[in-house]
Amino acid sequence: MKFVVDEPSQETCPNVVAAFERPRKGVQAAGNSFSEEDPVASLSPFARQRGDGILRFENNLECADLSALFIRLEAGLVRLNADGRTSPPSKRWNQKRRSRPVGTALQIFVLALLIFASQSCQRSHDHQIPSATETREVTDEAGRRVRLPLKVDRIVSLAPNLTEIVYAVGAGDRLVGDTEYCDYPAAAKSVAKVGDTVHPSIERIIALKPQVVLVSTASQLEAFTKQLDDQQIAVYVTNPQRLEDIYRSINTLGDLLGDRNQTTALLNDLHRRADAIEKATTAAKPVKVFYQVSGEPLYTIGREAYLTDLIKRAGGISVTADVPGAFPRFSDEAALAAKPEAIILPTGGSMGSANSEAAGALRKSPAVLNNRVYRINDDHLSRPGPRLVDGLEEMARALHPELFK
Repeated sequence: MKFVVDEPSQETCPNVVAAFERPRKGVQAAGNSFSEEDPVASLSPFARQRGDGILRFENNLECADLSALFIRLEAGLVRLNADGRTSPPSKRWNQKRRSRPVGTALQIFVLALLIFASQSCQRSHDHQIPSATETREVTDEAGRRVRLPLKVDRIVSLAPNLTEIVYAVGAGDRLVGDTEYCDYPAAAKSVAKVGDTVHPSIERIIALKPQVVLVSTASQLEAFTKQLDDQQIAVYVTNPQRLEDIYRSINTLGDLLGDRNQTTALLNDLHRRADAIEKATTAAKPVKVFYQVSGEPLYTIGREAYLTDLIKRAGGISVTADVPGAFPRFSDEAALAAKPEAIILPTGGSMGSANSEAAGALRKSPAVLNNRVYRINDDHLSRPGPRLVDGLEEMARALHPELFK
């Protein structure tokens, strides 16, 4: 006959092995304190013999019950039958028990069983995971209170920069949906697409059963927040306006979704690289920069854009730093009057060849006349995520090549 012990339930278990450490008289006292009704026998069957000769101990037997069983066996109050059940001892059985040495095979078996049960209980306690119903409340970057599961397993991203952050903090394997523009890292291309960043498909999002939808600005919320709320799908908003805000977004999403150690290592590296650029450009004379978002019609960056802060850190100063808004439309006359010394064109990357030439209104500017028009990978500038520091380094080297020889 073989003995197989099933795993116990996930509960905090007492140290059942301690039962063996009690003095002999303590065991007897404990045994005498039981009622006439056998507490072990009153449970659902402790063990049952299957047709294959295996005596299987059921997993509904708690560690405390095993301890009680040993005490009663030791005191001679019960006997263990071949079928795994207990029964009151006969007078003859007790006489035989007293004539045998203390270290019987049965006691050794029960000791091994109790040690196994104790270790299994401890393993179950140590490896408890949060329940799917456990939640926490957080505040997103739009000031909204958002309730999220303690462990988020299904994520939809509605912006390329957020998709990059999800992968960078180690949560890419839980991304179940993103946009058509989410192409980095390469794994993001194979994730189910829910449309573009401006008009995502609510039906596709709901069908993916995400626990949270990440959006890049509060303006994306109005069209579909109520529909997602009705489906109990949380919406978390990011809204960075400075490089420090992007660090904060990465840190927060790392806490909520990803791996803490991986997030910390990522942030340490980004801080180190950005600090090196700022240290190198601190004493340099700022270069007057016009940042061209698009040429026809002419759009630029304003006071609320994180890129205005990035230009300053790269050793420049945006000629439109005081213009209200994040990405305002700008007049041709005002652009020429600003007399920029350098023009930054975010191009290439996912934009292809778009925006690769300075706007007609700027062709007589000092920047164009002195051949100071710089084309920088659009993905490193337009996506406020980890690769923005790549854009910072490229911009600083363009504006101050003498500092990075």
